[in-house]
Amino acid sequence: MKKRVYIIYTGGTIGMVRTNKGYAPQKGYMQKELDTFSELKADIMPEYTIKEYEPLLDSSNMSQVEWIKIAKDIEVHYNEYDGFVILHGTDTMAYTASALCFMLEGLDKPVVLTGSQIPLCEVRNDARENIITALQIAAGGEVSEVCLYFGGKLFRGCRSVKTSSDTLDAFGSPNFPPLAVAGVRIEMNEDLIMKKKNRGIHVLEFGDYPIAVVKIFPGIQTEILENMLKPPLRGIIIEALGVGNIPDRDQRLASVLNEAAQRGVIIVVCTQCLKGYAYIGEYETSSMLVDAGAVSGYDMTAEAAATKLYYLLSKGYSVERIKTLMHENLRGELSKPLHPDMI
Repeated sequence: MKKRVYIIYTGGTIGMVRTNKGYAPQKGYMQKELDTFSELKADIMPEYTIKEYEPLLDSSNMSQVEWIKIAKDIEVHYNEYDGFVILHGTDTMAYTASALCFMLEGLDKPVVLTGSQIPLCEVRNDARENIITALQIAAGGEVSEVCLYFGGKLFRGCRSVKTSSDTLDAFGSPNFPPLAVAGVRIEMNEDLIMKKKNRGIHVLEFGDYPIAVVKIFPGIQTEILENMLKPPLRGIIIEALGVGNIPDRDQRLASVLNEAAQRGVIIVVCTQCLKGYAYIGEYETSSMLVDAGAVSGYDMTAEAAATKLYYLLSKGYSVERIKTLMHENLRGELSKPLHPDMI
């Protein structure tokens, strides 16, 4: 019996066509194009159903609403299909991949996000190969987690980042090896793939909590951070310098951070470096963060840290519980042994 894959088409460059105003999505175009793929008629390829969302979105417009819609769609069709492919714009694909990693509790089937830098309507494009290989991976059943396939590599969803705006290998996973590499064969790195949970899928819908992400830079003014940390903010991801450092010459910043922490604002510190860890306390210039009870994000991406914070807030946990779990490994998002409960 042929495997079955459910394709969710959300929009993005992959299915756009040329118009007088530039590339734009066109209703029905993706189904029409896939029908012309002779490769999809091969015996080794799965049967597929495509669900086209309305409206088709540029991924810059993705939000928690769309993440919930995608997750619920997978949940509804979970028992009907062997795997899932999400066609998505590249700009926020890593955010959606990270969000789904946390939202899809108990996932035991492949969910593969992909897209393209050049749309299918162009003679030379990267869309065709990305779609075909993503379908093969989704049908193969060798992975049981949310992944992102692009440019010949399969990445864990909550480890992926967009690294280029104009090359065909647009995504990377700087702190974790690819789960698979597609060359002459698709070579799976089986030791890295998450084990099946056999618990049954459940979608945890994200609440619309006010959080922020800020990148520290030389000369950043305390007033900027003070304004960001005001109510109703619930949490902030600080992309700090190096291993977690911030400018500390303005002593008012200590008061700003402490006051926010006392109001229950969760402060998570990641590194803005592409590779490596954030671990506050290594240098004196991170002492303000330590004193305010900030949490080290270790080697999490900002995308994973933000969506993980949404997830833990949506679980209704206390501030202290959230702070504890932010630096625990729940979905393979950071380099520590997996948390035993896998909440």
